[in-house]
Amino acid sequence: MLVRQAVADAIADGDLAVEPPADVTVERPRNRDHGDYASNVALVLAKAAKRPPRDVAQLLATRLTAAPGIEAVEVAGPGFLNVRLAADALGETARRIIDAGGSYGTNTAAAGLQVNLEFVSGNPTGPVHIGGLRWAAVGDAIARLLIASGAHVTREYYINDAGVQVARFGASLLAAAHGEPAPEDGYAGAYVADVAATVLAGHTGVLQLPREEQLIVFTELGLQTMIAEIRESLARFGVHYDVWFSERSLETSGALQRALDRLTEQGRTYDKDGATWLRTTDFGDDKDRVLVKSDGETTYFASDAAYYLDKRSRGAEKVVIMLGADHHGYIGRMRAMVACFGDDPDVTLELPIGQLVDVVRDGQPVKMSKRAGTFVTLDDLVEMTGVDAARYTLARSSTDSPMTLDVDLVTRRTNDNPVFYVQMAHARIASIVRNAQEYGIPAPWRTGGSAADLDAVPVGLLDHPAEVALLGHLAEFPRVVGSAAELRAPHRVARYLEDLAGTFHRFYEACRVLPKGDEPLEPVNGARLLLCEASRVVLANGLRLLGVTAPERM
Repeated sequence: MLVRQAVADAIADGDLAVEPPADVTVERPRNRDHGDYASNVALVLAKAAKRPPRDVAQLLATRLTAAPGIEAVEVAGPGFLNVRLAADALGETARRIIDAGGSYGTNTAAAGLQVNLEFVSGNPTGPVHIGGLRWAAVGDAIARLLIASGAHVTREYYINDAGVQVARFGASLLAAAHGEPAPEDGYAGAYVADVAATVLAGHTGVLQLPREEQLIVFTELGLQTMIAEIRESLARFGVHYDVWFSERSLETSGALQRALDRLTEQGRTYDKDGATWLRTTDFGDDKDRVLVKSDGETTYFASDAAYYLDKRSRGAEKVVIMLGADHHGYIGRMRAMVACFGDDPDVTLELPIGQLVDVVRDGQPVKMSKRAGTFVTLDDLVEMTGVDAARYTLARSSTDSPMTLDVDLVTRRTNDNPVFYVQMAHARIASIVRNAQEYGIPAPWRTGGSAADLDAVPVGLLDHPAEVALLGHLAEFPRVVGSAAELRAPHRVARYLEDLAGTFHRFYEACRVLPKGDEPLEPVNGARLLLCEASRVVLANGLRLLGVTAPERM
């Protein structure tokens, strides 16, 4: 903020003849000898200002040095600015964090943006499997990050309750109810028999109906049963949706016809061989796509178009659809379809791809579920690892890469388990704060103290290198949240938390928080306790963004 203001003031005073930059990069240098913050803004402005970068840097350094809270500003290399904060200014970070509490880390980068976020969606013909589970963890974390950045997010699940797979599911249930083997192209696994039994229990006498009517009953009630199970499994995993959208409703509501009409009005459709086609090649697709087949049946692609338009009509300014690893070919046609509606796909559509997840236990792949018979389900994984371990582990790796989830590692209560390491840091701080009460160290944030009590804590005493490093790390949290939201990358929050936990442990080893033995209580003890509490707040806020609990005892 101070660097941005220095640039703005220099431009306003006529010292820099440039347009105000759209963005000013300020980062924490890896080498702390280079200060608390570094910026390349002078290098960025130099060409437009027609001045050497070091001259621009020196101009800004002079202004920054006069700002309150700045201890020193150095011009380094070709024109980098290295800014060092005064100890009391850096210590204020801890006080600000505690004052902000659960809102620390939030920002307004996406203020007011209406986002429709669809993730996990699939055929309601079986339990949520491991691929969908990754999106459950990552998608929900992305929703939380976007909300923390000011966006209005609608979490949505698209129920594929129409089409061939649903018909096969119904036929499989009917076969199971009659004790017959599953159809060749149907579904197997113990869950099919379970669902069939549920239908039988809720519709006595169904087997006395004509076979065609039995199929209808098993299909409809089976879908209802499976959807309810999916909802319950996701809820146990901490994922709750605002909208459960039925594919069938696209036709019954008229949304499908409205989409076809809109595309025709846009001049993007044509008839050929008795079918209706969409000119997606006008926008880079490798071939045009059929919307209505020659037999009058609409295609899945027509449903995709109708669903997109329906989301936009409900106010979505940004439609985000999280796709599996086998959907790369889907991206080009979806972007072209959006352009056919007259929208800019770079603005209104995002299609992130998530790579595959393998599960191993005892060094061996876990490939099958006892219930599903063919794949690891959400409930299987939660039973093996617990919700926190599963969510954290799935969210801490970039979705651009395949990942292996080691059940033995993520359930281990040791520091080489990342989720345990971070949660243990939070629990350790909570223990420190509890123990501080025995020493009579003031904790106004816990005891209902006033703002004046909090202001009285001498944060300027936090000048030990380990304290300075921890304060600097805490100050980075809002930037991390903002970038993680912008890039749809919750793994950045997880990696930050792991680094923060390590920085806290190093601080705790180097700086005594509580008096030892008969040592007198010093003002620095209160300041360090404040720093501990600020660290706890940030750890808790970060874990909450990942949908993971922050235990006070472990």
